[in-house]
Amino acid sequence: MAYVIPAPSIPALPVAGTGELFPVRRVYCVGRNYAAHAREMGGDPTREPPFFFMKPADALQPVAQGATADHPYPPKTGNYHFEIEMVVALAKGGRDIPVEGALDHVFGYAVGLDMTRRDLQDEAKQLRRPWELGKAADRSGPVGPIHPASQVGHPSGGSISLSVDGSTKQTADLSDMIWSVAEQIAYLSSYFELFPGDVIFSGTPDGVGAVAKGQTMVGAIEGLGEIRLRVV
Repeated sequence: MAYVIPAPSIPALPVAGTGELFPVRRVYCVGRNYAAHAREMGGDPTREPPFFFMKPADALQPVAQGATADHPYPPKTGNYHFEIEMVVALAKGGRDIPVEGALDHVFGYAVGLDMTRRDLQDEAKQLRRPWELGKAADRSGPVGPIHPASQVGHPSGGSISLSVDGSTKQTADLSDMIWSVAEQIAYLSSYFELFPGDVIFSGTPDGVGAVAKGQTMVGAIEGLGEIRLRVV
């Protein structure tokens, strides 16, 4: 019997205000990029350089503006955490990109969540194992429409927040980032050749916590709108 392997679909995110899609190549996530969250997770923001992990591109969950998307509670966890983040989408790549020119590589920005099976991540940390089981669950990267930098500029300040059932859980300002978006791009490009279609989750403020089935999360960033998800 001959087997026909279907061509894989390319993960893509909607571009705000258009019918266009932004194809996603690779997903980088920076850890502990807000001082209060670094302390919350047991780190020292005054000494630690940035570090990154990855999610599979097909773990992203596009969320339409104004809609409430169903977000599946993943198996094998009893402690599923929200982390609100600004997502950065790259239009140009390169190696050893200088900080002063890094923002020229950005296509746009979006609201995103780095959903985390915290119990599995904590176990992996204790055993010094990779984080994939904790960070790479199916649809564990909800992302709203990408707002082109040509329209919204390059946000370096403004409120970032997340609420659960109307109760605010995370709130901060983008200016609280330890490493700016430009610095993250420059740092990453010293380890990897970056390409158009790469996206970066730029870190989460403190206040991360568990969410349960039936609850509704609303993530918002000033100038980028909000995304709404019901955990099912």
